[in-house]
Amino acid sequence: MAKEPLSLCVLNKTLNRTENKLQTIKSQYVVLDSGIQKLSEKFDFWNTVLEQDEMWTSLLEDRFNSVELNLFYSYICETIQYLHSQVVESIPDLARVLPTLSSVLRRKDKNKRIKSAWESALEVLGLQEEDVKVFCTFFITYSQDANYFPDKLRQDYTQDIQSVVNKVVNNQVLHHSLLCAINVVENKKV
Repeated sequence: MAKEPLSLCVLNKTLNRTENKLQTIKSQYVVLDSGIQKLSEKFDFWNTVLEQDEMWTSLLEDRFNSVELNLFYSYICETIQYLHSQVVESIPDLARVLPTLSSVLRRKDKNKRIKSAWESALEVLGLQEEDVKVFCTFFITYSQDANYFPDKLRQDYTQDIQSVVNKVVNNQVLHHSLLCAINVVENKKV
């Protein structure tokens, strides 16, 4: 009879130790799961940063001759200007606080009316946020080396700008965005 209470006592202690270890493992699992979440979020952030770096690197690696550079720059400038004017026309009472596209970009997340006008202008012009990022990246990269060509001068250099883009632009994102810019400018003429 003495052995039974002793074995129950030992069994109870063993169960308590096992329960404590299980609780410890559960808490470690929660900590690890939280760590995995944080790492996943950081990975997503750095993946986005890397994609943007690829765009910058691509622009720096692509070598356009001066005419190509000026043609692309001119289409991008007109598209940026037209996008900005579309936003300002939608909300003329805010025109004084939106003198440039960068002012629109800075304020669109803080003001619902600006955001709505921004999204509407993008939709009307057939552009995406990614296209605008590409335009801004191109503009920042080449603005000191490029010159604006008015429409007449662009026509003197080439009648088919799309074939020029298809031939010389290797980066698919830049290629797509330039074709969108050309489309915006050509539709604006009509």
